[in-house]
Amino acid sequence: MTGRIETTTAGSLPRTPELIAANAARTFAEDGFTLLHSPEFDALVADAVGGIVARQKEVGLTHVGDGEFGKAMSSAVDYGAWWSYSFQRVSGLSLTEENAFNQKPVRSEPGRIRLTAFTDRRDRNAFPAVYRDAETVPTGRVATPFPSATGPLGYIGHDAVAADVANLKNALAANGLETGFITSIAPGSAARVLNQHYATDKDYVWAWAEALREEYRAIVDAGLILQIDDPSLAENWDQINPEPSIEDYRAFSRENIAALNWALEGLPQDRIRYHLCWGSWHGPHTTDLEFRHIIDLMLSVDAGSYSFEAANARHEHEWKLWREVELPEGKRIIPGVVGHSTNVVEHPELVADRIEAFASVVGPENVIASTDCGLGGRVHPDIAWAKLEALTEGARIASDRLFG
Repeated sequence: MTGRIETTTAGSLPRTPELIAANAARTFAEDGFTLLHSPEFDALVADAVGGIVARQKEVGLTHVGDGEFGKAMSSAVDYGAWWSYSFQRVSGLSLTEENAFNQKPVRSEPGRIRLTAFTDRRDRNAFPAVYRDAETVPTGRVATPFPSATGPLGYIGHDAVAADVANLKNALAANGLETGFITSIAPGSAARVLNQHYATDKDYVWAWAEALREEYRAIVDAGLILQIDDPSLAENWDQINPEPSIEDYRAFSRENIAALNWALEGLPQDRIRYHLCWGSWHGPHTTDLEFRHIIDLMLSVDAGSYSFEAANARHEHEWKLWREVELPEGKRIIPGVVGHSTNVVEHPELVADRIEAFASVVGPENVIASTDCGLGGRVHPDIAWAKLEALTEGARIASDRLFG
């Protein structure tokens, strides 16, 4: 035990205006979606990572990351940078008339789950006027167009992940820190790119697993912590029409987890953390799947710790599940105790209460306090840093109470 509640983030942190502008000014390769690099841009990213690590240390976070700065974000509101970065690192993708956002709506049937277009989701259909109002639900903008899978997938991001690793390790060394984490997309989440090549959904998600395992190994082999970003485990539920049975959805999700665990095979679990969420857009979320239906599936991922939303108004009550669900020996949880879905900055006492609720059922030594989701691209930078200050102050208050 450390004698204190450790703190971290879910990954994405606010980019500097210079980095956003530089990403927006980049040009695409001939394929229309791969962003081109330059030595000047790469130096800008390296410098920005150094700054974001220093600021995390200054605010008091104990588990720091690179802010996902190696994942392009070209506007102040961007919900997709955690995903769209992978388009630059995997071959077999190309721009087509249909993609994950504008494909024709598809329907599932008993025994067969099919993901429909992102614009044909059940929460959107329940609140059409809300989702048409860009002020109420900002749509944001991703840095690259969404492609489709049109050929065999293969990993080509070796230079890019090497740059991510080097930037973070240099920043850690400059700040006297030993290790940090880098995020990487899960096969099940990556496979929401529209498939126009593989014969079956199973073949497709396993092809993503085979490609992405190279990125996973590059991060862990460098001595860093790997965070697997997998909103799909919870979020896919809303992307299926009509609403499926719980049994069918769990079977569909188990296949995605099997592919992920295969990709993680041989990697030390204590260097892997797994993140799920219900999607970072600021909508009603009335069709979110209850956590109780997937909490055991989350724990079946071969990771050492598990990050999940626990601060937003739709899921905060679900901390009580841990009274019934046993946390496996040697594992830790990373609940969100400040949120990305509201501009209201949580009071440190509330943050402490949330931390103590989890500590009361799994033990304080097994809790790392975090954000619900990435804050970069979701809230104003000033709000993001105020939330992180509330996070670390709340953790200090909880530590005083829990450890004496």
